[in-house]
Amino acid sequence: MRMRAAERAGSRHRAASARASRYQDWRFWRIPAVALVVAAIAVAGALVAVHRSPIAPQHVNSGAASRAGSATAGQGGSAGLITTPEHYLGVAEANEIASYQPISEFAATVGRQPNLVLYYTAIGTPFYVRLASEALAHGATTFVQINPGSISLSAVAAGREDKYLRSFADSVRSFGHPVVIGFAPEMNASWYTWGWHHTSPATWIAAWRHVVTLFRRQGASNVTWLWTVTTDVPGITGPIQRWWPGSAYVDWVGVDGYYYYASSTFASVFSATLNQVRALTDKPLLLSETGIGQMAGQAAKMADLFAGIRASRVLGFVWFDESQHGGVYHQDWRLEGHPGAIAAFRRGLATYGATG
Repeated sequence: MRMRAAERAGSRHRAASARASRYQDWRFWRIPAVALVVAAIAVAGALVAVHRSPIAPQHVNSGAASRAGSATAGQGGSAGLITTPEHYLGVAEANEIASYQPISEFAATVGRQPNLVLYYTAIGTPFYVRLASEALAHGATTFVQINPGSISLSAVAAGREDKYLRSFADSVRSFGHPVVIGFAPEMNASWYTWGWHHTSPATWIAAWRHVVTLFRRQGASNVTWLWTVTTDVPGITGPIQRWWPGSAYVDWVGVDGYYYYASSTFASVFSATLNQVRALTDKPLLLSETGIGQMAGQAAKMADLFAGIRASRVLGFVWFDESQHGGVYHQDWRLEGHPGAIAAFRRGLATYGATG
């Protein structure tokens, strides 16, 4: 709110890198965008475009099309994944691509193995089979957010990234186990080049449909497609229905949202957006990124988060377990090192899923 637009644009604008380890900073680059956009609106009504780096791999399997069967929009489902409420405990960790150790440490901290592991990737980067295999060995499903980075969605929709996408799809298909994939997320906000005010919803929809159709034609039937929006902030986010690609192209819906302030509650952060989603579709809902910052009162707010998850009957949540130190939008989200928050999280997990 108090940051100048130029400062914020400088801190948020990073080119896509071929090194996946760099993508672990995704939330570090994105969170400040809210503050920047609000500042721009308050000062001059200007919205600053910022983008992250993101997506996955490449190579063509000539036999894939024949294995795909009828790769039409009408395909769908959850690729064998459970869709009961409170089933998923997910986590995103820094450096998880390099080593599964951070995820194991999180599991030891909270007393339960996560069953959904999120990582971020960019176009040009392969599907991380090693991480997916380690997650599988620990009872977890891999969740990948593929971001366009500096690649325009019109180029994606026109097929100019198909070689890469086919390679990624072939790798996912060959992996042979369920994988959750999101593409160009949080498009209802203005902080990415593929989002509101920067790329038209029509172009975004065309790109999403192209990616989903390509994967299906490659025979990657083990993918659950997660359409991801960020929580509604009047004046900063657009109406989510503008980006809806149609039920045939979506399996689950993801909602990203954070507790930034002492006044933050599940209702104030998530309820409006969850209601908007449910007016649009009856697809299963996942809190695809969330965290409670230390400034928000992490330990004190934990019970509210778990109660909200239960009351809203979502599939579960993905905890963004990374430490940042740069103001309200760059808080320390990690549980580790905060005994009160750990105890509160464990209390929430004690009955988590019991009524699913």
